[in-house]
Amino acid sequence: MKYIFKFPDIGEGLDEGTIVEWLVKKGQHVESGDSLVTMETDKVVADIPSPKTGTLVTLFGKEGETIHVGDALVEIEIEGVEGEAAIAEVEKGSDMEAIEEEGAGVVGTLEIAGNSAILSSSNEGVDDAVEDKREVKTKSLATPVSRAVAKDLGVDINNVKGTGPAGRVMKDDILRYAESGSKPKVSSSSASVGSVEQLVEVEPLSQMRKTIAKNMIQSKHNAAHMTVFEEVEISELDRIRKKYKDQYAADGTKLTYLAFIIKATALSLKKFKSLNSEMDMENSNMIYKKYYNIGIAIDTEKGLVVPVIKNADKLSIVEIAAEIQNLSEKARTGKLAMSDFKDGTFTITSYGSIGGLFAVPVINYPQAGILGIGRISKQPVVKDDKLDIGLVLPLSLAVDHRIADGGDATRFINSIMGYLAEPVTLIF
Repeated sequence: MKYIFKFPDIGEGLDEGTIVEWLVKKGQHVESGDSLVTMETDKVVADIPSPKTGTLVTLFGKEGETIHVGDALVEIEIEGVEGEAAIAEVEKGSDMEAIEEEGAGVVGTLEIAGNSAILSSSNEGVDDAVEDKREVKTKSLATPVSRAVAKDLGVDINNVKGTGPAGRVMKDDILRYAESGSKPKVSSSSASVGSVEQLVEVEPLSQMRKTIAKNMIQSKHNAAHMTVFEEVEISELDRIRKKYKDQYAADGTKLTYLAFIIKATALSLKKFKSLNSEMDMENSNMIYKKYYNIGIAIDTEKGLVVPVIKNADKLSIVEIAAEIQNLSEKARTGKLAMSDFKDGTFTITSYGSIGGLFAVPVINYPQAGILGIGRISKQPVVKDDKLDIGLVLPLSLAVDHRIADGGDATRFINSIMGYLAEPVTLIF
């Protein structure tokens, strides 16, 4: 029996993915659960396992090619299964099966093809004797970013030893290899026609970058953005953080300002339900959420990701700090799972760590708002009618004006500022 396995939806609402690396070859025998191909989606890079045991007759798609969910991925010859047994075999797996890949950082559903996936037996597509005798060069497991860097530097990526998960070749591995003595060469695809100078560099959009672009346009098109700017003096917050940061560091937790800001935001959302909601225009409803899951925008090498801290209102400052550390590490190493992105109700983005003071952040649609955190700096402030030096934190609150009026937006940001100015209220 020949069985067609289709590209599954390994994430919530996934439409397409890019083939990063084929881990098998035509004619190879695979067991159920063996990794077939590494796919890059808008948020994760994951290995797709085989749903059946058999011989691979056809691999559909080339490395670097984008395919859609439901497109044929591989054709598998299942030996010794014919006729009614073949029908039973497919029907046995006709539902969506949840599969968790150990170490893949993603839990997804694998689509098992229906009866139409059964083909009559033949030798078509199986490697002949000449092909079987060919020496097949093993290809390194690597991300699209690593492959692009290797191409620009003229490095054969298959000669580079990877230090990433499962031996994956990382960008730093390529750079170290190139510095060790390999001579870089100019990629012909990057050179301008008729000129030695490189005037432009063309690089395919990653799935993540395409999704970011789509989401930003969707947000600007569907939400009525309004932004409120404020500053809060946080000298007392700084004093408390310094007092306890060494204690937490001894337990392996880094205590940051962001932990306090997340807690202040979650508690303020409980007071202003319009900021923890979304608008359902299709059914003419407002959806007010009674859970407080705060997304934190994290800048990674491949683009911006927004994992979510669940039930932030119920977590202590140290628990929030530990979760920030955990999600940040997973983001940097590409180990975020789809569950890490789900069910966010409000988002915080911190551009101040890079150097910005104020910004107009784009709402993570369909959420009602997003809080931007600017660079903390020492400034002259008035305390008790006297001029003093204070530590000032800039805040930018963007809201969907269809959902939150100016009054609610201002009262909400004032609530956050109140907690940050008197941080003892966040601890007890």
